[in-house]
Amino acid sequence: MRASLFISIYGRVLGLLRPVRTLAVTLALANLALAAVPFLDPILFGRAIDLLTHAAARGVEATLHDGVRIFGLWAAVGVGGIGARILVSLHADRLAHRQRLNVTAAFCEHVLQLHLAYHRRSHSGRLLKIMLQGGDQLFGLWLAMFRDHLSTLAALVVLLPLTLFLNRPLALLMIALVAASALLTAFVTRRTLSAQGEVEGYRTALAERAGDTIGNVALVQSFVRLSAEMRMMREVIERLLSAQFPVLNWWAVVSVLQGAAATVTVISIFALGAWLNLQGEASVGEIVAFMGFATHLIGRMDQVVGFVNWLFMDIHNLREFFEVLDTPSAVADRPGARAMEKVEGRVEFDRVSFSYEPPRKALDDVSFAVAPGQTAALVGETGAGKSTAMGLLHRQDDPQQGVIRIDGADIREVTLDSLRAQIGVVFQESLLFYRSIADNLRVGRPEATDAELEAAARLACAHEFILRQPRGYQTRIGERGSNLSGGERQRLAIARVLLKNPPLLILDEATSALDAATEAQVQQAFANLKKGRTTFIIAHRLATIRDADLILVFQEGRIIERGSFPELVRQGGYFARLVAAQFQHPPAGEPGDQRNEKAPFLVGNG
Repeated sequence: MRASLFISIYGRVLGLLRPVRTLAVTLALANLALAAVPFLDPILFGRAIDLLTHAAARGVEATLHDGVRIFGLWAAVGVGGIGARILVSLHADRLAHRQRLNVTAAFCEHVLQLHLAYHRRSHSGRLLKIMLQGGDQLFGLWLAMFRDHLSTLAALVVLLPLTLFLNRPLALLMIALVAASALLTAFVTRRTLSAQGEVEGYRTALAERAGDTIGNVALVQSFVRLSAEMRMMREVIERLLSAQFPVLNWWAVVSVLQGAAATVTVISIFALGAWLNLQGEASVGEIVAFMGFATHLIGRMDQVVGFVNWLFMDIHNLREFFEVLDTPSAVADRPGARAMEKVEGRVEFDRVSFSYEPPRKALDDVSFAVAPGQTAALVGETGAGKSTAMGLLHRQDDPQQGVIRIDGADIREVTLDSLRAQIGVVFQESLLFYRSIADNLRVGRPEATDAELEAAARLACAHEFILRQPRGYQTRIGERGSNLSGGERQRLAIARVLLKNPPLLILDEATSALDAATEAQVQQAFANLKKGRTTFIIAHRLATIRDADLILVFQEGRIIERGSFPELVRQGGYFARLVAAQFQHPPAGEPGDQRNEKAPFLVGNG
């Protein structure tokens, strides 16, 4: 791995401490003091040895005078080191814990703002793994940095060169041995980079497969897939281990060589010191001091190797963490965006075009207007652009050309939250939290009273089945509502939007999971809800849009037909063929009944 990648990742890690920079700087200064103590101790010890060695020649009074000065300074260094250690011990853990939780929350908030297309491409198990492992690794880095690594860095970069002023030959030998150890670590790091990247790829694959299997436990049990799924999981585990063991072997070699280097360093320092002493170029105290330096630096180098090893093992996860954080959100509030006030409900698409992957356009020059209180239905085959149009209205994306207006205001000029507060969505797939029924209903209106909750549930034909739950409205439903039927989940979703009571509605096949009797009741509830509100219905079941004021027929991103249900059937075009295909003949009472000569054509081209 290039050193630049280490520096880049470590720089990002330090940058996340900006909100607590005052405490971080204080801890950094305390670490500098801690780094100085192990260097001052051997120097003062060496001076004490030299003082005692020459005590007979210098006399008792001079020896005592210098001894008091040396030992007083030594005591002051010790007390200062204790104070610095207390400061680091008290606050390093707290800072690391606090920032881990803050960064994890920020990561989660960022992920929730990413485009739905990103989430369709990324497995939720992968994102959860990146968030949790990233938070834990950042915690470990910050904690290790303020406990050890800053003082180690100061010792190697600042204090080690200062030993040149004590005894140049001994200092040069020690610096050379430290440099050799650093080069060995760098060599192993470069050799094992790609292999560790492969390991992390298998870790991600393991998280995705485990999440996929657990999330589909009913499918696994129903199709007797337990053995097959576990076999495939074990295959991933075996590939992970096959990639991991060579990396571990290399770092085992480094560990052994570091132990050998410790012995070589101590022996080399002592041997050179003894020779210099015989030459009169080094005192016994200087030899003792450098032996202390060597012992201290050996411990520090073990820490450095352990840190590099640990960072190296986790750097791919940290890189993934920052890559997710660097993924831009689909939309954001513009500078100066204002809050959207009370909405009447006029919606206008003015020559709107949008493409997910140019040159193919998901929407191509789409224009239409819906008056307040009207109901507009969007029909067409899958991929025709219906959901894309509603996604743009909801600002999941912004148009690349054209403008969308609500009550004459460009929706890009208002805040995202205030826009979405005006829109209620009932999705085709009911989306529910693993929380109580009441909490799920209050998602769009947390302040709603129990009476309002019950009223919305009654309108959605959900009140009766809610009361049959063990704790009624306080019953905690399973993950994604797994302990409810499809119809029950959809009725809760409908009650949720009824409670929110927005001026704009988007109904994406909102009754598709309901039985005929319940659907009739809910359609009546929607009829009551739609009064005075602008409603968009994405529909494949054409019987549900007979009463729509405007039907927009989409094909390949363009509107090819528009009008009311009777008007479009009379035209005998694409929509009329869709009607004929679903009903096998034109709906009773529609103008198509008087055009029997074209009925076979309509059926034959459905």
